Amino acid sequence: MATGAASVWPRRSKLDPFKPVIDEMLLGDLDAPRKQRHTATRIYHRLIDDHGLLDVSYQLVRGYVARRRPEIRIEAGRGPAQVFVPQSRLPSAEGEVDFGEVMIRLRGEHVTCMLFCLRSSYSGKAVHRVFASGGQEPFFVGHVHAFSVLGGVPSGKIRYDNLKAAGRQGAGVARQRVETERWTAFRSHFGIEACNCQPGLEGAHEKGCVEGQIGWFRRNHLAPVRRSIHLLS
Repeated sequence: MATGAASVWPRRSKLDPFKPVIDEMLLGDLDAPRKQRHTATRIYHRLIDDHGLLDVSYQLVRGYVARRRPEIRIEAGRGPAQVFVPQSRLPSAEGEVDFGEVMIRLRGEHVTCMLFCLRSSYSGKAVHRVFASGGQEPFFVGHVHAFSVLGGVPSGKIRYDNLKAAGRQGAGVARQRVETERWTAFRSHFGIEACNCQPGLEGAHEKGCVEGQIGWFRRNHLAPVRRSIHLLS
C-alpha cells in the first residue's frame, strides 16, 4: 500500500548526549572571569577527559559551540565578545610584552595573580609565567625566563604599554616614559630597544597580539579556574 511522503526526523548525532554538558559549560562562562572562558578546543578536551567522549570529531564540537555560544549569550542578555586583529612582523625582529590578570583558587578562595607574557611578533611563539604580582622584580624575571626559552633577545623593538614596572608616562608626551634606573640598566644590559605604545585605547592595536595571546592562554589553560598553581612571587 502506497503511503504519503515519509516524515522527516532530525538526524541523531553522537554529540547529542553531550550537548547539555556543553551548554552548562557555556552558561557557566557567563559568570566566569571574562578572560578565562572556554574555547571550543578546551571544551572538546574536557569532554574527552571528564565525560568519556569517543568517536566525535573536534569539528562537530566546534560547530555546535559556535552556534550555541551566541544563543546562550542572547538568552542571558549579554553583549558580543571582543576580538583582536592579528599582526605580522619581520623574523626575530620584534616582540611584545604585557601583564594580564588571572584568577586561581588558593586555599578555597579566589585570588587574582599576574600572568607575564613575552611574544615573538613574527613566529607567534610566546612564553608565559604566573607571578603573585606585576611588580618590577617579576617584570625582570619574566624577561630573563623568556629570553632563555626563546634563545635570545629580539633584534629590533619590544613593545610595551604604560607598565609601572618600567616607568611612568612623560607629562604631555604620549609615547615618552620616565624610566626607572633599574629598568634602564636592565634593558641596556640585554640590548632591549623599548617601544612605548600610546596609552589607552589609542595604543591597544600596537600590541594586540600579546593581549590576544594572554587571553588565549587563560581560556585554554586556566578554564575552569585552577584550584592550584605554582606561583612565583
